Amino acid sequence: MTDHDEIAAAADGFYAALNAMFEGDADPMLTVWSHADDITYMGPDGGYQHGWPAIRAEWEMQAAKKLGGRVEPADMRITVIGDLAVTHNYEKGENINTGDAPGTVSIRATNVFRKENGAWKMIGHHTDMLPFLR
Repeated sequence: MTDHDEIAAAADGFYAALNAMFEGDADPMLTVWSHADDITYMGPDGGYQHGWPAIRAEWEMQAAKKLGGRVEPADMRITVIGDLAVTHNYEKGENINTGDAPGTVSIRATNVFRKENGAWKMIGHHTDMLPFLR
């Protein structure tokens, strides 16, 4: 498997974990993310967390909301340089908005991965803000 293929698989793992989180299960996020202090999460609500304890707490809080819906990556571009990789893509799908109604998701995302002990782990996720969360 090439580095490109491994990153595509790591990104697929992140989006599978994201969709599990929408159904209330934060556990898959525990395996796709690095547990290091230098990681960052800047999600569609405008928040900014850094370090594994804060990011883990954020995913657990979001999972508890059981937002439902589904988000998939589209038009993904992958760049790999040594033990770091970046993906740029759109996130498209649907979630429940703040008024408990379905909200369309169509935002840009940048994901950063680092190879740790032979496995690609997410160290950064940054998206546009969702209009229905502003």
